[in-house]
Amino acid sequence: MFRFNYSKEFLSWALRPPGYYKSWHIGVRAKASKKLVAFITGVPARIRVRDEVVKMAEINFLCVHKKLRSKRLAPVMIKEVTRRVHLENIWQAAYTAGVVLPTPITTCQYWHRSLNPKKLIDVGFSRLGPRMTMSRTIKLYKLPDSPATPGFRKMELHDVPAVTRLLRNYLSQFVVSPDFDENDVEHWLLPTEGVVDSYLVESPETHDVTDFCSFYTLPSSILGNQNYSILKAAYSYYNVSTKTPLLQLMNDALIVAKQKDFDVFNALDVMHNESFLKELKFGPGDGQLHYYLYNYRIRNALRPSELGLIRSGLHHINCSAAIHSQGFGMQCKQEQPLLCF
Repeated sequence: MFRFNYSKEFLSWALRPPGYYKSWHIGVRAKASKKLVAFITGVPARIRVRDEVVKMAEINFLCVHKKLRSKRLAPVMIKEVTRRVHLENIWQAAYTAGVVLPTPITTCQYWHRSLNPKKLIDVGFSRLGPRMTMSRTIKLYKLPDSPATPGFRKMELHDVPAVTRLLRNYLSQFVVSPDFDENDVEHWLLPTEGVVDSYLVESPETHDVTDFCSFYTLPSSILGNQNYSILKAAYSYYNVSTKTPLLQLMNDALIVAKQKDFDVFNALDVMHNESFLKELKFGPGDGQLHYYLYNYRIRNALRPSELGLIRSGLHHINCSAAIHSQGFGMQCKQEQPLLCF
């Protein structure tokens, strides 16, 4: 029914951060047709685990063509990217999967907030809840026309130093989080059309940047529907609240996402996200996302609220979510031609 539709701009953003290695983008092609049949990538990252900053590879976009999935190609791809990472004297990695492997450092859950319920129901992504009409459902998820927070505006290039300070201070409270510098913030968080949106709150009195929110764009193709071809989904990224309540900040994020014609807004229950999910009418999905560290041991598994790391563009393989929020049921069935971790 739905298939992830990564744009070239999104893949360039996800795979070409500061200091990336072209040799860590590995594809296998059929000799005759040149068709890409397997793929895996890594990008360098500095990940702070408790008090230690560790150079790691973030492994992403492992895909094997469905006709080759019994050939044990995935372990070969993993072994090869591991070899290439070792050549750069990097010996640890971070990755996620929708399947349980030995041993997750934490397990998170996706939550979903409907922005365009009529379209979601029309395409079969959602269904009307018991004793709910379409008009009542639309009314239930209606949002204000504009953000409520004074000083709420789009992030600009000159904001990078202030956002970096705000984000580093916020992420320091979590057990595992990225160690962002200004170059990282400029790459990952400076708004890029169709890829990532970032907003901040600038105090009208002091002009200090006090709060920050962001989300990235990952649409899906809608298969077999005559009226709609694309489902536009926003994924909550990094959010920092110091002066503005997080609930209010995220409601403003929902409002601007609705203004930009997103159909659904997704969020993991990491960091402090759990504090706003139910209140803002997100519903829980039944799929889980497991986080892993390679060659690095953490004594005890973390709670999702102790994790400060969001992986851009990587989602669990089983995206079947049954969402029950305010009497409204949503179902997302994901059909994919590639096996992706």
